[in-house]
Amino acid sequence: MTVIIDHVGLSATDFEKSKAFYTEALGTLGIKLLADWTFGDSRIAGFGIDRATFWLHSGKKVRGEAHLAFRARSHAEVNAFYSVALSMGGTDNGAPGPRPHYHANYYGAFVLDPDGHNIEACCHEPE
Repeated sequence: MTVIIDHVGLSATDFEKSKAFYTEALGTLGIKLLADWTFGDSRIAGFGIDRATFWLHSGKKVRGEAHLAFRARSHAEVNAFYSVALSMGGTDNGAPGPRPHYHANYYGAFVLDPDGHNIEACCHEPE
C-alpha cells in the first residue's frame, strides 16, 4: 500500500485531557505516545507505531470538525478502541459494527474526542 499522508495534527483545548484520551484509546490499536514536549507556549504530543505520525498540540478550538480514522488489525481492536475511548470521556458517534455501505468487510466505530473531532477505528478484514 502507498501512504499518501506523512503526518496529521489536531489542536486540543484541554491538552492534558486530550493527551490522556488519545494515549488510552489509541493504545488499544498498538499506537503509542512517542513524543511529549513543550515548545514555547505550546504543548505537543506525537503518537505512532514506528514514528510519530499523529500530532496533538495545545491550542484554541478550530472551526469545523476533523475526521481521523485509525487502522485496526481486528474487530476486537475496534471494539476495545470504542470502549476505552468512551471511558476516557469520548462521546458515542457510531457503535462498533459492520459498515457494508463502505465495503463488504468494513468494520468500524466512531467516537467524538474531547474537542468534538470525529475519531474512528476501522478494520478492513473479515472477522
